[in-house]
Amino acid sequence: MKTLASTLALAAALVTTPVSAQTAPGSTAPAIAPVKMTPPKNAPKLIVAISVDQFSADLLDKNRAYFTDGFARLLKGAVFPSGFQSHAATETCPGHSTILTGNRPANTGIIANNWIDQAAARTDKQVYCAEDESVPGSNSGKYTVSDKHLKVPTLGERMKAADPRTRVVSVAGKDRAAVMMGGHKVDELWWWDGKAFVSYAGRAEPGVVTRANTATAALIARAQPALEVPAWCTVRDKAIPIGGDKTVGTGHFERAAGDTRGFRASPAFDASIVALAAGLVQDMKLGQGPATDIISVGASATDYVGHTYGTDGAEMCIQLANLDATLGAFFDVLDRTGVDYQVVLTADHGGNDLPEREVLQGMPEAQRVDVALAPANMGRAIGQKLGLTMPLLFGDIPNGDVWISTALTADQRKAVIAETIARYKAMSQVAEVLTGTQIAASPMPKGPPENWSFIQKARASYDPTRSGDLLVFLKPRVTPIPNASGGYVATHGSPYNYDRRVPILFWRKGMTGFEQPAGVETVDIAPTLAALIGLPVPGVDGKCLDLGAGKGAPCR
Repeated sequence: MKTLASTLALAAALVTTPVSAQTAPGSTAPAIAPVKMTPPKNAPKLIVAISVDQFSADLLDKNRAYFTDGFARLLKGAVFPSGFQSHAATETCPGHSTILTGNRPANTGIIANNWIDQAAARTDKQVYCAEDESVPGSNSGKYTVSDKHLKVPTLGERMKAADPRTRVVSVAGKDRAAVMMGGHKVDELWWWDGKAFVSYAGRAEPGVVTRANTATAALIARAQPALEVPAWCTVRDKAIPIGGDKTVGTGHFERAAGDTRGFRASPAFDASIVALAAGLVQDMKLGQGPATDIISVGASATDYVGHTYGTDGAEMCIQLANLDATLGAFFDVLDRTGVDYQVVLTADHGGNDLPEREVLQGMPEAQRVDVALAPANMGRAIGQKLGLTMPLLFGDIPNGDVWISTALTADQRKAVIAETIARYKAMSQVAEVLTGTQIAASPMPKGPPENWSFIQKARASYDPTRSGDLLVFLKPRVTPIPNASGGYVATHGSPYNYDRRVPILFWRKGMTGFEQPAGVETVDIAPTLAALIGLPVPGVDGKCLDLGAGKGAPCR
């Protein structure tokens, strides 16, 4: 099969100049209690943590038999096919905040991609998870990237606190992925801003990033011909009408020269992200110093492909085939360094296919959301009944948080909450409505994450300082995109297992491979990796996973 060989070759072209380590300016890092790290003799020299955005366990289940390269290698290691982003808020920012902190969003403070802060000192009261909203003139669409909202340290920060010689590197296609996996104190942190790989203002750009940007710009400037459809993808190469003259399902990633949006929702995007990661590994000689280093890689294209085309057409199949090759090329680069490296691959959340295709596949419950459920629309209807003219409800079309206006009197607030709950519960597309008070009174969940109730999932991502006054959950396979004829056609964000269940794959040379089908959590990743290097991680939500014989994690 033809893959993006020219793009994958970027990695080799990026290596030239060593990079000088830096610390993120203006970091608001939480305090880390001193611990004694006792690395075992066989501790890995480099940890490689990969997040494939929107890579659901369903996608792995459906395609794993066809992988021949990077995924195939990982599937020979310790396989946990039922990892869970166990919380209800299955979005990019909360999910990434769990992977290398070992904490659920209730403790990371990252309860959603965006939340409402009615006390924010700016007109725009929506706060982006990875911004500093105090910057004058900013808004949630034009923001300054910051780590300030992440309340806990990452594994890399803990490693650096125990041994300052550790290098911490984070590269991703999204700023929120890079920040939430890298943390507050990093040596290099780079993300794609729509035009180039960038970092915090004032950070020196190493030569490897400059070369990556030059190579990627040249790639975007060239037209991309249609990619080959692998034989195992042809059965999914079917057009699905989704409104007007628009169809999805048969896209092969043809792209006009200069089309940055098309580039982002294509296999070429992941290839460029991974190529930069490979270049940083080589230039910084990660894993070749006196301490274990860590690099996190956020491969973001699968999410953009899923949103733009859905998860079960030719587009996603081609994307995963190319990502398999991209990961294989990355691991080949790592192999050539001679470094003993430990890989973990997971996802920030899963995803649901577009309802038009699901209906054709025998899921009559699949549908698009009624716009009447949007908080602004619901608030106007409630205001008319109660004689209130100010905006009453804030938030996006749920699955999730709804905020009540703080301008109301106590009696008005009580009446609005009661009416809001009654109206949402009366809507045929709504499964559950919970109040913040109910959720806060619920204990943090325990036991198998696949069996948690609505309130347990909600509790795992509830922060009383940021979460909504109400949480509204739609019924299964109700897509919170009312009209697919414009931009995105499919999404995620629900409390259901198709959005919560993700694979967790560990691989290291010399491991004894095995598969453990029972449910585990993504918060288990950080303590598992920590055990490999003898680093205590007190106070986290996750637990160490047994990686079996050979070079498995020595859980104690």
